[in-house]
Amino acid sequence: MNKFLRQKNKAFTLVETLVSISIFTMSILGLMSILASSISNTNYVKQKITAEYLAQEGIEHARNIRDTHVLYDISLGWDNFKSDDSVTDYDSPSGYSNFNREVFLTPISSDEVKITSTVMWNQGSGQKSVTLSANLFNWIE
Repeated sequence: MNKFLRQKNKAFTLVETLVSISIFTMSILGLMSILASSISNTNYVKQKITAEYLAQEGIEHARNIRDTHVLYDISLGWDNFKSDDSVTDYDSPSGYSNFNREVFLTPISSDEVKITSTVMWNQGSGQKSVTLSANLFNWIE
């Protein structure tokens, strides 16, 4: 009976311990890799959402300039808006030094223009960008 109890209570060997430690280490490294990738993707999405808001703000700024021109100078307001350089002179939005915004005004017809707002930023190994556009109309008759 003594012999039977001694065979069941054998301790782990060194090889079994090393194998279990290596499996545990590989699983931890896999989790760390997934975590690092998730953090990187979260940072990219944060930058992209900010860029989309800044691009939308560029379009809203152009719409505000259009409304100001048309409301305060009804006879020539629309023509002045189509030739106004202040719509397109953005460099970097205030408070966002790592973003650059460009707003372009393209006439489509006598009563319609296309506003294109592009926001660019550097992230990782390259430059990223977001472009939004909207058509504005001469709404005063």
